[in-house]
Amino acid sequence: MERHERVQWIYSSRDNKELAERYDLWSRDYDTDLDEGFGWLGPQRAVEYFIKYVPKDARILDAGAGTGLVGELLAKQGYTNLIAMDLSKGMLEEARKKKVYREFHQMVLGEKLDYATDSFDAIISVGVLTVGHAPASSFDELIRITRPGGYIIFSLRPDVYRESGFREKQDNVEAAGKWKLVEASEEFQPLPKGEPDVYHQIWVYQTLGKRNPDTAAS
Repeated sequence: MERHERVQWIYSSRDNKELAERYDLWSRDYDTDLDEGFGWLGPQRAVEYFIKYVPKDARILDAGAGTGLVGELLAKQGYTNLIAMDLSKGMLEEARKKKVYREFHQMVLGEKLDYATDSFDAIISVGVLTVGHAPASSFDELIRITRPGGYIIFSLRPDVYRESGFREKQDNVEAAGKWKLVEASEEFQPLPKGEPDVYHQIWVYQTLGKRNPDTAAS
């Protein structure tokens, strides 16, 4: 399969099981394909925003860590308390080789996460909230496991934001007092070589005190 076909192959997965299987198959070539074939800039851009807000001693979840590209960049910035989570065992095995994470957990964004409430000071998620991947409902669990005053920083395609329920979800969560928008980047090309017509934005939210979903809107 040609490199440029692999992203669409991933997007076309019918369910999370097939998505995980396809990432398992891609895992060994993933870093090379994204670098040489696509010029993948998502991790770098997200980390640029992350370091503006999150202290070095923070406990951080890389939600949808993949092969650990984000963790590798964070480690170079001096972050050491990094936890990797991904739905693909193969991708986590590749992330393990980078030797920057303390823990590895196979979980699925959009489902109940096996972390205690307020477990993390910050969460970063790059390239995961996208076509055929984690839904807007993923934010409920991400907010639950982030302590009040912590940060959730993620990349999101503008078309997915507008058309897949993210705009409504993000606004509703803010109206409910669960988080506040700190910053949103300009649109940029995260895959300039392979998919120059695709754009992303980086979103920065800070979590607030209202935690109970049954009372947040009251």
